[in-house]
Amino acid sequence: MAASTLTEVARLAGVSPATASRVLNGSARKPGKDITERVRQAAESLGYIPNAQAQGLAKSSSGLIGLIVHDIADPYFAAIARGVQEAAREQHKMVLLATTGGGPTEEREAVAAFAARRADSIVIAGSRSCRTEDQDGNAELAAELDRYCRNGGQVAVVGHPVVGATVQEGYHVVRVPNQELARRLAAELAAGWDGDFVIVGGPEGLLTSDDRVRGFQEGLERAGRPQAEVLRTAFNRSGGYDAGLQLAGRIKAPGSGEAAPKLCIFAVNDVMAIGTAAALRAEGLRIPRDAAIAGFDDIETLRDFRPALSTVRLPLEDIGRLATRATRGRPDGEEGEEAAPGAVTGEVTLRRSTEAA
Repeated sequence: MAASTLTEVARLAGVSPATASRVLNGSARKPGKDITERVRQAAESLGYIPNAQAQGLAKSSSGLIGLIVHDIADPYFAAIARGVQEAAREQHKMVLLATTGGGPTEEREAVAAFAARRADSIVIAGSRSCRTEDQDGNAELAAELDRYCRNGGQVAVVGHPVVGATVQEGYHVVRVPNQELARRLAAELAAGWDGDFVIVGGPEGLLTSDDRVRGFQEGLERAGRPQAEVLRTAFNRSGGYDAGLQLAGRIKAPGSGEAAPKLCIFAVNDVMAIGTAAALRAEGLRIPRDAAIAGFDDIETLRDFRPALSTVRLPLEDIGRLATRATRGRPDGEEGEEAAPGAVTGEVTLRRSTEAA
């Protein structure tokens, strides 16, 4: 059965299509109560479904929020997405989701797609990159965001600003104190660990990873400890697993006449820590007996991880809510500054995986 049209609704209600559109698509210019009721009854009797694009034009709002994440299967991004969804419900809006794999070129494509669908705002969650291979993608993403904001869109970025973005109005950054929190984690671990430290980090130039590496090294330095070795690998569980295999080889086969190294491993996110721990277990090593390990983020998956993982707890759902609420800007007719994102805090949480420390 073919869908009913606005023209059919207007004919049944005895009004013009323009009048029917003003009633059904949410225009601020509404006819009298009797006409409005007549149009609604006609639409209901015909089973008419309003056109979302027409409603967006009438209201100057599509009711859509675009969310861009690297990988929705990653518990870190899933938790932020839950916060975005909750805040979207507060605004009576729907969330469109795009996963990109982490590259700025894919993020630009997602921004362009959301802009074409007249999304009221866009939230971008994921680590920024200043690597040479991402230079062109960063420039294209920044230009797309600048264009979107100049046309009235609102953007919130979690973590770091998009590299090269120049627009100010309608552009918000929810900053996460990664460096400070990693510094505090190192200080607490160094207070009870007399062995060596190793950092399992993401590729150099990935800003979130670099901040956490830098902060951890600062914490060691302030504690009077030598700098940790940094193993660079993929910023995911597989990267952590590869690093874990390398470290397991060192622990199991020390140099001639040397004792097995006593390592405390800091992986710059929890999924990397989980991968590292899995590799150590696969090689017959136990945590924390043979090596201590800590992560960062406190993702929900850790509730079922044994031994319980020491980490830095971030309020991930709150971060999603803060980013989404920031994009509301000023209420209609109200002057003054746009709403600024609130401050993000976190805390060091030591558990069984670093008990020896």
